Amino acid sequence: MDAPSPSALHEAVLDWYDDHARELPWRGVDASPWSVMVSEFMLQQTPVARVLPAHAAWLERWPTPADLAAGSTGEAVRMWGRLGYPRRALRLHAAAVAIVERHDGEVPAAYDDLLALTGVGDYTAAAIASFAFGRRHVVLDTNVRRVLARAVAGEEFPAAAVTRAERDLATGLLPDDPATAATWAVATMELGALVCTARQPSCEQCPVAEVCAWRGAGFPAYDGPPRRGQAWAGTDRQCRGRIMALAREAHASVSRAQVVAAWPQAEQRERCLEALVADGLLTQITPGRWALPG
Repeated sequence: MDAPSPSALHEAVLDWYDDHARELPWRGVDASPWSVMVSEFMLQQTPVARVLPAHAAWLERWPTPADLAAGSTGEAVRMWGRLGYPRRALRLHAAAVAIVERHDGEVPAAYDDLLALTGVGDYTAAAIASFAFGRRHVVLDTNVRRVLARAVAGEEFPAAAVTRAERDLATGLLPDDPATAATWAVATMELGALVCTARQPSCEQCPVAEVCAWRGAGFPAYDGPPRRGQAWAGTDRQCRGRIMALAREAHASVSRAQVVAAWPQAEQRERCLEALVADGLLTQITPGRWALPG
């Protein structure tokens, strides 16, 4: 089967999105660019269901970048709660400080200005520019990449990292009109999240099933390098998470005895403690006692 035409993909996906888009606070007509930016930081490797209450609490506490910038990094980490990867909280705080210092407290609309902020890479800069300001950019998250790999390239999964060919393909599919391009970006993302999922794609519900190159080829299995799993039990990630949970729940600080009780494996525990301090997520206030940064 030949690859579907851009116009056929645009019409099918955009019509589907009109009928099936989830109502999410950062997509509402009244959503601020800051709301969009916070959502993009939180949604990195975290499901929407977990982000929704955290996003609402964050915007209530810090409704503008200036509000967050005026607070402490420790409070940002505490508010991050159990979203995981708490360095994102530090990066979001640093980005808020930079927005106040460089952009008068307003989230910038330009891709290059966004890319210069702490914690903002190519995807996040393109996503904020597109979703908050209606700019025309290629937005390549995991869901978009999977949709394009299947529907256009005829492959079950994309490469581990974005390739030049993949970016060229996405660029060629981008609608010319900036507003339509921004909607196309979020629509393909939504299609990957709800229908063209990694493990159990719902092809019977897919708006591009009839023109999908992967389906037309008979669903050939992925034959690339092994895909990374999401191991958790016993990992450094779990150990760090246990220690951070103690620190967030503590009124002042946590003792070595508390940390030992939370994670008995000494070598791994000490390694993770040192890493958390090095990352700026914990401060060692005295020998054998730690707290969130001030």
